[in-house]
Amino acid sequence: MTRNEALELIKKYIKNERTIWHCLASEAVMRALAIRLGEDPEKWAMAGLLHDLDVEITNADPKVHGLKTAKMLEEIGIDADIIDAIKHHNEEAEGVEARSKIFHYALAAGETITGLIQATTYVYPDKKIASVKSSSVVKRMKEKAFAASVKRDSIRECEKIGIPLNEFAEISVNAMREIADQIGL
Repeated sequence: MTRNEALELIKKYIKNERTIWHCLASEAVMRALAIRLGEDPEKWAMAGLLHDLDVEITNADPKVHGLKTAKMLEEIGIDADIIDAIKHHNEEAEGVEARSKIFHYALAAGETITGLIQATTYVYPDKKIASVKSSSVVKRMKEKAFAASVKRDSIRECEKIGIPLNEFAEISVNAMREIADQIGL
């Protein structure tokens, strides 16, 4: 599947613009992580882009979110590793085993930190990611009331892929900064 085909699929199933922005941000973060770790940037980016394909179909129900996406992607022949990572980005889904692979941890941490970065951006006076320092994102990790729905434990899984939190935040902020015009930041 080409990126353009994936974008068409996203637009077919996701109507909320902010959710599309989240998918684009996740794609950028995953591409940057793949480059940092010597993995396949296109494959990892595709997982980031498509990981929430079923979020509106399932109403983000944690028992099934990700499983519907997996089924949809299997039907069109998407790489099994991408499907596996997408299934594992939500460990609460029924029948999904605990994350165990670098790709699993990277997608879970990478897609989750995008929400914390976005929330951090919105507290800056100009509301622009260009102003955000990665150290501010790390500082916000410690504030449980800030962006309370963001699962900090998932973000901390960056350490399971060998990237310390400070570096992970920097990689993620920089990746999102590169596409700021596409994600409303």
